[in-house]
Amino acid sequence: MNVSEAVAARKSVRAFLDTPVPDELIEELLTKAARAPSGGNVQPWRIYVIGCGTMPRFLEFMASRSGQETPAYAIYPEGLTEPYRSSRFKVGEDMYALLGIPREDKPARIRRLMENFRFFGAPAGLFCFVDRQMGPPQWSDLGMFLQTFMLLATEAGIATCAQEAWSARPESIAEFVGAPPEQMIFCGMAIGYADPSVPVNTLVSDREPLDVFARFVK
Repeated sequence: MNVSEAVAARKSVRAFLDTPVPDELIEELLTKAARAPSGGNVQPWRIYVIGCGTMPRFLEFMASRSGQETPAYAIYPEGLTEPYRSSRFKVGEDMYALLGIPREDKPARIRRLMENFRFFGAPAGLFCFVDRQMGPPQWSDLGMFLQTFMLLATEAGIATCAQEAWSARPESIAEFVGAPPEQMIFCGMAIGYADPSVPVNTLVSDREPLDVFARFVK
């Protein structure tokens, strides 16, 4: 699989088989992903892996933590404008259509949302933290690292789903993984083998045409 094929094949998977992912494979992918670029070679990513052996204990721990927590940051800007608002709305509606959950069934949508906090059933996962002193340029470095990891995972036959939803549970996650106070969570990521029998995994999100987001300056 070449880079172009990996880019085309990678997608967010939201239903996983219980087939274990060896810690050694995740370690190999992380080591390779560390070649991702970062400004000034700061390499701001700090990764905590929840391997298959740890996942049951982690899920049990999270189930016991039902209190409200202050989100680490706002995932989307308040008053999101067009065309961004419509793009976000459509991918959500496309996903719920595949799940067979109508818009008016709010309880079912909430139950589905909470699946984020079980890594969608993935046998392994990771959390990406960043030092609180870092600014927007370093946050962009996190994206490059995570994308590199996801493409390498795709090459290895591993499915992923990057999850900013985990930013809503910063205190619990930091306690479980032992992150120091100077670090804050950016996102989680589900890691495993996609379940091909589940319709939601057929979702392929739309992309804007080139002339919407790019202009060749003459």
